[in-house]
Amino acid sequence: SDIIGFRVIVDHLAEGLRIERNQVVREVHWRRGAVRVVTTSGEFEAEQVLTTLPLGVLKAASVRFVPELPAAKREAIERLGMGTLNKCYLKFPEAFWNKDADWLEYLPETPGAWTEWVSFLRVARQPVLLGFNAADRGVEIEDWSDEAIVEDAMRTLRIMHGDDIPDPLDAQMTRWHRDPFARGAYSFNPLGATPATRDALAAPVEGVLFFAGEATERTYSGTTHAAYLSGLRAAREMGVG
Repeated sequence: SDIIGFRVIVDHLAEGLRIERNQVVREVHWRRGAVRVVTTSGEFEAEQVLTTLPLGVLKAASVRFVPELPAAKREAIERLGMGTLNKCYLKFPEAFWNKDADWLEYLPETPGAWTEWVSFLRVARQPVLLGFNAADRGVEIEDWSDEAIVEDAMRTLRIMHGDDIPDPLDAQMTRWHRDPFARGAYSFNPLGATPATRDALAAPVEGVLFFAGEATERTYSGTTHAAYLSGLRAAREMGVG
């Protein structure tokens, strides 16, 4: 059977909602009791707006707030970090690794390079390995071609499992850092950031701007359930949850 991912959750939560596609937001004009969102193809007006822009997008300032966000909000955006963790899925004709292992660890010469692998053999019953590249290394390889990334991955796998392992049948990879709608994989706490920093990022503004997303969740940041829980919290703040 096909592998089912997070899409089933998104599709379920979106049932009955009006979804406007291909609306790239450029500006958010706000004042108490009214907000106007300007996109590349139109405008939307409302009494309240929930912003779920990833922290990386907020840090890139690709969406302009008019007037600008309060100082505490801007300081939180600047202080928190947005990290990169890129994935490379490789599908093989058969599993050549330990069939009872879900996680395979590797200590590379290059920090962050193929340090972790996940086997999908038990959970999805398919001979798929997922390899990670983190931080600066994760950003660096986004400029490589898909073929170069796969070749580099296979060099590591052949160190781990021998030269006679087969080439992959197919590959799929992420490039989160260069994605203009993400600008990274998920947030982290650099030196100087505290749980209160995330509270400041989450705080409503003048009863008209509300904020959700994994970076706004103080306990479970960096996870899917953090994003979901932050949405429930924001809905309560808006009086609709």
